[in-house]
Amino acid sequence: MKTIALAGKGGTGKTTLSALLIRALLRSGIRPVLAIDADPATNLHLALGLPQPATVGDVREDMLQAAQAQQLGVAISRHDYLRQEVRMALEEGEAVDLLAMGRPEGQGCYCAVNHLLRQVVDELGGSYAYVVIDNEAGMEHISRRTTKDVDLLLVVTDPTVRGLKTAVSIAQMAKDVEVNVKHTLLVVNRVEGELPPELQQAIEQSGLELAAMIPADDAVNALDARGEALVKLDVDSPAGQAIDDLARRIQTLI
Repeated sequence: MKTIALAGKGGTGKTTLSALLIRALLRSGIRPVLAIDADPATNLHLALGLPQPATVGDVREDMLQAAQAQQLGVAISRHDYLRQEVRMALEEGEAVDLLAMGRPEGQGCYCAVNHLLRQVVDELGGSYAYVVIDNEAGMEHISRRTTKDVDLLLVVTDPTVRGLKTAVSIAQMAKDVEVNVKHTLLVVNRVEGELPPELQQAIEQSGLELAAMIPADDAVNALDARGEALVKLDVDSPAGQAIDDLARRIQTLI
């Protein structure tokens, strides 16, 4: 199992890149792939052409409430209960399955539940060749609810100096939380023409390795506008080809 996490500020196209990266991995013959939607907005299923799944957040809330009410009983352990319920929440596709993390924690203590949940998700991921995690901007929830180990963190930015500064902050955040990130790469998304000299200089000074510049692509926008799955993107799409190249680079790295 190889784990790829995507992070970046809102609006940079993380979900689009996640879906197209999964498309590229499948096109290269890698399967099965587990997609994890770690954004509470939960829209990765649309980009993958899958039904809206149940969420792990709901499973977590149900378990905590049952435990507090002493309704779990002794016939099944909490770990086994979570394993069973998370598998029930899994939305299965042909070569890619989807797990939606859903809403953040409510009131109460979630430390023990999140620890068990992380173990269950890691166990589930072991059945897949690749796990691709579409995140919120921050990294804290990965350490709490998703996984402790990330083979590759793709930090996504739009082609602006302001976006790049946020990307640098996110990359630093990944070092500050309890997540073992083995490799970190920068992806500049929705690029039109040449990058401004100021942005090129900022990238060189950022300390981040630039892995890919994904061109703005009308074909991607058209699929989004029609609400169609991005996995249907035509093979000659500039964005799709750039992400195919990125996927090949990733496979040599991890």
